[in-house]
Amino acid sequence: MEILISKSVGEFVAEDYRTATVFQKYGIDFCCKGGRTIDEVCEQKNIPVDELIGKLGEISEIKDDSGLDFQSWNLDTLADYIESKHHNYIREKTPAIRQYLDKLCKVHGGNHQELFQINEQFNASANELADHMHKEELILFPYIRNMADAQRNNNNVSRPGFGTIQNPIAMMMEEHDIEGERFRKMSSLSDGYNPPADACSTYRVAYAMLKEFENDLHFHIHLENNILFPQAIRMEMN
Repeated sequence: MEILISKSVGEFVAEDYRTATVFQKYGIDFCCKGGRTIDEVCEQKNIPVDELIGKLGEISEIKDDSGLDFQSWNLDTLADYIESKHHNYIREKTPAIRQYLDKLCKVHGGNHQELFQINEQFNASANELADHMHKEELILFPYIRNMADAQRNNNNVSRPGFGTIQNPIAMMMEEHDIEGERFRKMSSLSDGYNPPADACSTYRVAYAMLKEFENDLHFHIHLENNILFPQAIRMEMN
């Protein structure tokens, strides 16, 4: 038990991504704040430690047929996966969510002032995420791929202009924190993306898409913060 409660939330999700559903249920941030231990989050959230450990244990006992053991992947493969799945997801979903939120503000904004704040937060996030992904795809991920290729072929890799890889990683993680906070605000403003009684179909679809977007972003950030980035730092140091 002592070993389990001293493990970080991010370590649990890195070892078995399905545990993310347990942390989400209890409102525990497993991506941006994944460095906190089980003991710490239980104290902060007033959750019985035995209860949370028990729920995590139940997940671990279920056979996983997905085959997605992200920790065992080569770093260039993981970077490719993040780009193709999560970066493309953001680019695909953002225009539709923007359109829905603009419409909701026009139609329902008079009775639901929080929609204007949600719209403002999402637009700010969409703009920042576009810039964030561009930096990863143009600078950080290519260097990670170069390191992975050099390690496989026992070659040296040229030192990048940004010095150590810890510099761009620190910047990316700081930006992750900012986006995590934006979505916490949106979730709070929307009562956990729970549409009001007078919500129309567009209202419900928009909130469902926002919730899905946030869930995808959480897992996206988890893959980077808790798996890709730490392993890339260790690879550079070896």
